[in-house]
Amino acid sequence: MDRPTGTSLFTSRAARRGALVRVGLLVLVVAGAGALLVTLVPALTDPERLRAEVRAFGPYAPLAFVALQTVQVVIAPIPGQLLGGVAGYLFGGLAGSGYSLLGVALGSALAIGATRRFGRSYAERVLDEDVLARFDAVVDAVGEPGLFVMFLLPVFPDDALCFLAGLTEIPVSRLLVLVVVGRAPTFVLAAYLGGSVAESNLLLAGLLAATMAVLAVVGYRHREALVAAVEG
Repeated sequence: MDRPTGTSLFTSRAARRGALVRVGLLVLVVAGAGALLVTLVPALTDPERLRAEVRAFGPYAPLAFVALQTVQVVIAPIPGQLLGGVAGYLFGGLAGSGYSLLGVALGSALAIGATRRFGRSYAERVLDEDVLARFDAVVDAVGEPGLFVMFLLPVFPDDALCFLAGLTEIPVSRLLVLVVVGRAPTFVLAAYLGGSVAESNLLLAGLLAATMAVLAVVGYRHREALVAAVEG
């Protein structure tokens, strides 16, 4: 696939429609999987029981979750924000936010360090060809402010951006600050959403879910303009 010559995130209307279709499919898959799990394992709807079982593992439960969040960044089989909601459900909003962001920081450090060590050929092996073609030139062009905006908005492939960010000349320590600070708002929202569901505070859960949905829609509609603004 040829790479775009500019820094446009979507080179055609078809690409935009394809992205929307993939987002829609992801939502359906997550909702379907959640419904199936609740049907097969009714205990998932009992947060007190789940939290008691988690506490039985003592300090190993948070360590296991941080490890899972770390691996998720590097392998990216599931959305990190989904795990952020799970963290809030199991550990509460505050602790869940901390565990999620610690895992994100560790996973991002591994992703950035891997491409910094092994170079572009490694990034080309681990990243989807379409993602690489769409964001490679963008990451190079926007610099630190643009990367921060892209990590901040929940519409960009954050984990893939970590690999691409490793190819820049930005120091690793500054990249990690951009990653953690930029991704913190959505992970905190997700954790408190999970925590409010566990506490049956459905009003707060609804408000948090609506906030995340609005951020996603607004970010998606204005993503190119925001990145272009910080780029130029």
